[in-house]
Amino acid sequence: MSRDSASPLQRKGSLVRTVRAVAWSLIGLRKGSEYAQDLEKINPIHIIVVGLIAIFSLVLALIVLVNWIV
Repeated sequence: MSRDSASPLQRKGSLVRTVRAVAWSLIGLRKGSEYAQDLEKINPIHIIVVGLIAIFSLVLALIVLVNWIV
């Protein structure tokens, strides 16, 4: 069995690595080598959860900023 066939639930990645990968993805800047490492080490379910939290936080921050300005 090769490393590529490991199921997403068997991958172990730290929360900090997942948050960092999502943050870089939101900005749109990412090295190819780091992207490849993330594909091997980060659980896709964690990326979805952290991504949804990040988008929700961004929208909430924009709403608060607009209400503060106006």
